[in-house]
Amino acid sequence: MSVTYRNIQKIIGPLIFLENQHNVQYGEIVKIQSEDGITRTGQVVKMDKEIIVIEVFEDTKGLSRENSRIFFTEDSFKVRISDNDMFGGTFNSFGKPFNIFTKEISKTEVIGDHELDIYGAPINPYAREYPSEVIQTGVSVIDGLFTLIRGQKLPIFSAQGLPHNKLAAQIVTQAKVLTEEPFLIIFCGIGIIEDEAINFLNTFRESGNIQNIISFINFASDPIMERLIIPRVALTTAEYFAFEKGMHVLVVLIDMTNYAEALRELSSVKEEIPSRKGYPGYLYSDLASIYERTGKLKGKNGSITQLPILTMPNDDISHPIPDTTGYITEGQLVLNRDLNKKGIYPPFEVLASISRLMKDSIGKDTTREDHADLSSQLLASYSDALEVRDILSVVGEDGLNDDQKELLTFGDEFERKFLDQGTNENRTFIDTFTIAWKVLSNLSKNQLFRIHQEFIEKFYTQ
Repeated sequence: MSVTYRNIQKIIGPLIFLENQHNVQYGEIVKIQSEDGITRTGQVVKMDKEIIVIEVFEDTKGLSRENSRIFFTEDSFKVRISDNDMFGGTFNSFGKPFNIFTKEISKTEVIGDHELDIYGAPINPYAREYPSEVIQTGVSVIDGLFTLIRGQKLPIFSAQGLPHNKLAAQIVTQAKVLTEEPFLIIFCGIGIIEDEAINFLNTFRESGNIQNIISFINFASDPIMERLIIPRVALTTAEYFAFEKGMHVLVVLIDMTNYAEALRELSSVKEEIPSRKGYPGYLYSDLASIYERTGKLKGKNGSITQLPILTMPNDDISHPIPDTTGYITEGQLVLNRDLNKKGIYPPFEVLASISRLMKDSIGKDTTREDHADLSSQLLASYSDALEVRDILSVVGEDGLNDDQKELLTFGDEFERKFLDQGTNENRTFIDTFTIAWKVLSNLSKNQLFRIHQEFIEKFYTQ
């Protein structure tokens, strides 16, 4: 039986403070009804013997101490999931279908028998299966150098003004598994502006792949509390289709910085003791509660792969958000402003990027037998080419030997032909390997010291 409160002690931003008069549960969902007939939803986020603190998902405008009734539901936040009605659809932070152009919530609810708690259940580490299969994104830098593996969490670190939105849309529309198994992509936009959201949805529709995409959208103008629940709504949906329906699910989250900023703002309102740069001390565990909802489970056919995208404040990779994310995830992909200025897309800073699960999942049985050697050689030679560019600025071209001149040519070709590709250019693994060997042909065989001789004889052409 639900409990009703009539007197509010105070309201601060999205928080309502009540005198504790019953045995409340942490995380319990409440309904707030005002005199104008509007019913809002909230959640218990803090409590002690005297006080209950409720975070309101919607705006608190219009609420007062005397005109509101608060109902404690004795239940947690749940999202309704349908086996058939969600594919190709667009949903808000609460998992309700809505029109992105008018922002009107559909009068037709999701028809499904499954109502799942958005906080899910922790995955026992023993129940996890080590990731071993690849996902093809169609982007050469990712597929060739930092291959995305099913069950991996691989973040992209970007910055304001860089084309991370284009990259996210390209990956969503192009990603695929190399087997005949069912594959689903869940796109989750966190605190994005309306024009960006419309561009994303238009790109998905134009790709012809919309039937394999489920989109969850939270606008920058929405209440900040919604930013904290939408990734969990998206991941709960992913868990259902992965572990109950046996699908391989790729979840793209953009922008996790907006999520962390919402977390900091609410922490400040709750007067919690701040940690680095004002973020709460539980930033690590909170982000981990999202990122760790990824992987493969023993005895289950499906998997969840996460590609969180975040913008680094002031291009600072040591900022708490990317720094904390890097500790939790299995690698990182970093976008570079200088490459972007040169017109290279996607502008990946390859020497600052890594995929920690790639080495155990590529090769003859998954991608191709020369993949590991190719990746290692490309990175090593590009590093050498950047060193030669520094030397060139000091001694000039006449001061370089033949090997150094070859490295200069290789570096330019690597950026212009391997890194750079069109926003609609979908390259297969074979396409990526073919381009890689063409780029390496600018080097003599004696400089290919990371590639086995058998692969040089089979693939190298000058």
